Amino acid sequence: MVAPSVGSDGQEVWRHLLSTVGAAPDRALREPVSAGHELVAAGRLALQRLGWDGHTKLLVVHPGAGGRGKLWATAGFVAVLERLAQLLPPLAVALHRGPADFEAAAALSAALPRRAMVLEEPDLLVLAGVLSVTTAYIGNDTGISHLAAALGVPSVVLFGIERIMWRPWAEHVEPQVVTMPTLNEADVRRAVESLQTLL
Repeated sequence: MVAPSVGSDGQEVWRHLLSTVGAAPDRALREPVSAGHELVAAGRLALQRLGWDGHTKLLVVHPGAGGRGKLWATAGFVAVLERLAQLLPPLAVALHRGPADFEAAAALSAALPRRAMVLEEPDLLVLAGVLSVTTAYIGNDTGISHLAAALGVPSVVLFGIERIMWRPWAEHVEPQVVTMPTLNEADVRRAVESLQTLL
C-alpha cells in the first residue's frame, strides 16, 4: 500500500503517515529505538580509531544533504563549532560524510581552525552505533538526521521554512528553521544556544 501524498494543509509528515494507517500519534510511537550493544560497541570502536578518547563530549555534524536546497551555509556550521569550542572545552567533533556529502564535508573540514574527525561513508549500522554514543548532533534535513532522532540523540535539525513539515517525530529533537543557503547571525545564535543546552 502506498500512502497518499501529503496535502497542502501544513500537517507534519509523520502525523500524515500515521493517519493513513489509522494510527493515533501517541507517545509510545515516538519513543527512541536502541541500536543494541553490538552496534554501540562497533560505533565506539570506529570513533576511537579516529582519535576519540571515549570520554570527551562528542558532537556529530552532518553538513551535507541530498539536495542543494537543504544545505545550510558552511560558514554557519563553522561559526557554531567555533563558538561551542570556546564555550564548552573540551569538545570532540566528528563530521559525517555520506556518498552525497563530499563537497559539503570537505568545505567544512577545510574551514575549521581545529581538526575534526571525519566519518567517511560509514556502514549504516556502524553509523547507528556512532550516533548512539554521541552527546549531541546537528545536521541538515536528511535521512541521517532522522536516524539520529530515531535513536534518541539530542539533536538540532536544520530546515528551510518550506520543509519544516518534514521534521522528525521525536520529542527530543529541536527542529530549527534557518535561512538556506545564506548565513544569518540569528540562526547561528539559536543553534549555539540549543546545542549548548544539549551538551
